[in-house]
Parts: sequence; C-alpha cells; structure tokens
Amino acid sequence: MDRDLTRLLEEWPYEAGRINVRLIRSDAGDPLVQVRLDLGILQMSVDGRPDGFRADAAPSVLEMHEARLDELSLGEPEDDEAGGPGALALSADECRQLREEAMQYAHRYVALLVLEDFEGVTRDTTRNLRVLDLLASHGETEADRRSLEPQRAYLLMMRARARASLAMKDGEPRAALIAIDEGIEELRNAFALQDNPDAFETSKEVGVLRGMREALVPKLPVSQRAELRARLDEALMQENYELAAILRDELRMLPE
Repeated sequence: MDRDLTRLLEEWPYEAGRINVRLIRSDAGDPLVQVRLDLGILQMSVDGRPDGFRADAAPSVLEMHEARLDELSLGEPEDDEAGGPGALALSADECRQLREEAMQYAHRYVALLVLEDFEGVTRDTTRNLRVLDLLASHGETEADRRSLEPQRAYLLMMRARARASLAMKDGEPRAALIAIDEGIEELRNAFALQDNPDAFETSKEVGVLRGMREALVPKLPVSQRAELRARLDEALMQENYELAAILRDELRMLPE
C-alpha cells in the first residue's frame, strides 16, 4: 500500500544551513539515525551496515572481500594463480559495490559526528580507510585502485578529530593532543606516499587539525613543576621568602 510522507516531513521541517540529525528507536527497539534532507528523510542503522542489509553471510561487502582475502592468504605462497597471497583481484563491479557501500558509511559518520557519537565516527572512518586500502591493493584497474584515494586525507582528519573529541569528552586533554598530533603525522605520511608532500602544508584537513590543536593547548593542565615555579617566582617578587623557601623544598622533592 502507498504511504504519503507529507505529515512525517511536516512534523520535522528541514532547516537549511545545518545538518539536521536525530536518534530514534525502531519498532523493535534498535537505535536508528535519521537525517532530514530537503527532499525527505534518510534513515540508517547505528550498527552494522547503515542500510541494515548483509552481503551474503558477511556483515558488509568489505568484510566479505576481507574474508576472501584471508582464505586466499592460506594458500601456497608460490601458487598465486591458484589462490595464494595477492591473488584477489576485484572486478569493476566489485569495486563499484565497495564504493557505494563506503558512501553509506560516509553519510553515517557525518551524522554521528553531529550527535557527538565519537566512537561511532572513529569506527566508520577506520572502516572506510580499510576500503581504500583494499581497493588500492586489489582493484583490477588503476582507475579502481585510485578511485577513493582523494578521500583519504578527509577520512584521516575526521578520525583524528573524533578521537580528540572523545578524549576531551572524557576529560583527557593530553590524550586529545596526542590524537591530533598522530592525525597530523598520518596526513604527512599519506601525502608523502602520494608523491605530493608539498600538499601537506596547504591541506584543509591539516589546517582543521592544527586549528583544533591551537584551541586545545591553552586548556592543557599546567604541570606540577611549572605551577610550583610560577608560585615561587611570585613569592620572590612579593618578598615572601618564607613561602619561597617552602616552595623550593617542594620543587626539590619532585621527581625529575
């Protein structure tokens, strides 16, 4: 039977200029992400493949091919044509399926970022990076092998951003700084592998992470030693020598 969606769309009007996302529960109680678009509503599963389907017996097309690769790796190393390591070759149609599936996950990790589900963003961006690696290693044609490479920098940035945001949410600014620095280094390596190291400095993705880093550094807790030194300097300026002597003793007792 046909269903008119007008009432549903009117209950959740589209707002231009922002990503309209909400988390709901299915009739079975499972979490679902909905994104309000100008022409309707996009609905995705929070876990597993966003559209809820499976690829044969595997949770996704990516995992199906990864399982194939694992099986082939058990073959005789000298017999690639019979199924040894490296024998997997993805056809144009298989590469297309991987790209289409990756797009579903891209829609979801953007929605999850809005919902501040940083673990979900980390999971989905890491997963799509595996797609890029699989295509790069096993696509039959050069075009398929490089088809998603332009997305690598964005994926690395989004993953680092999610990891840093999760650390900040947990009250761990130093861990957030480490996540950002690791992301910047991953971007540097990615551009170097693409034989385009000069693009690193002008990359928008690097700029995003550096901006996060600059905003984060002032929020880092001052070390105990630095705090004691600052208090000692202040005590000496105020000629409070008794307090200064106490602070010097505390500094001496701190481990190097």
